[in-house]
Amino acid sequence: MEKTYKIEVDCANCAEKMQEAAKKTEGVADATVSFMTQKMKVVFEADVEEKAIMKKVLKACRKVEPDCDIAF
Repeated sequence: MEKTYKIEVDCANCAEKMQEAAKKTEGVADATVSFMTQKMKVVFEADVEEKAIMKKVLKACRKVEPDCDIAF
């Protein structure tokens, strides 16, 4: 399953770091963060609970940028 979320990210460098953090999250098959569109695309692994995984993704992204917010 693939979903796109609105994300607040301050710079392109942070977007890249957040993308890498999201990709390393258990349950995420792939992730892309765009600074220009302020969107995050997440491809989930099979049979995972989306909201639980997104909470983990948000936590990982907040390690990069503490004021990060993802609308999910």
